Amino acid sequence: MHDIDQPRERSSDPQRGVAGVALMASGGIFFAAEFIAAAAWTDPPYSYTYHFISDLGVHGPSTGFGQYMYSPLAWVMNAGFILFGIAAFAGVAMMKGMPGRRRWTAIVLAALLAAGVTLVALFPGSGEALENGTAAYHGLGAFAAFICGNILVILIGRTYQSLGIPRGLGRALVVLGILGLVSLVAFMADLSSEAGVLIGLFERGAVYSVTLGLIAVGVALRRHRNPAR
Repeated sequence: MHDIDQPRERSSDPQRGVAGVALMASGGIFFAAEFIAAAAWTDPPYSYTYHFISDLGVHGPSTGFGQYMYSPLAWVMNAGFILFGIAAFAGVAMMKGMPGRRRWTAIVLAALLAAGVTLVALFPGSGEALENGTAAYHGLGAFAAFICGNILVILIGRTYQSLGIPRGLGRALVVLGILGLVSLVAFMADLSSEAGVLIGLFERGAVYSVTLGLIAVGVALRRHRNPAR
């Protein structure tokens, strides 16, 4: 009787922990691939504020969208794109706690994010791509990743309670996703004006909001592996 009256300690959820690892790995893979590929681009040096992220996936030498592209380790960035998408999708698919409709919405958004970055990797945005027409696939993939990734971050933030993550993180994720979408608008305006002022920085605002958001969610899932039911 004594044991029945005592509250039971909640056991941790292994799947929740694995989902957290996958989400942390997704962002880690992206940043590692970007850093390695950028470090190998030395003549002239790669610029995080001027060059597009996907330029790192163009071996070149090539010229497109007014930018010179020469990435000796282009395969590292392209592999990073694909692995990032796979890990992000796996992490979202394994998350527990979201209501049915929102869970499937999150899974669809994660699938579109993964498909988008895969298209970016398979169809690099080089000058040759503009000539042979495959740049359309690259652009489609990039915008699918931009939009779906940031909406996914906002959705996760709005369902923080169901997922058992801190309220403060939930609010931060919503803000992060909104800032990502605002950065996307700024990126598009800069691109259409052909000014090219800090265009790499604006693009990173639309991408890093997703990668950092997924890492933060992964850390929270690992820390809170036994949420209240």
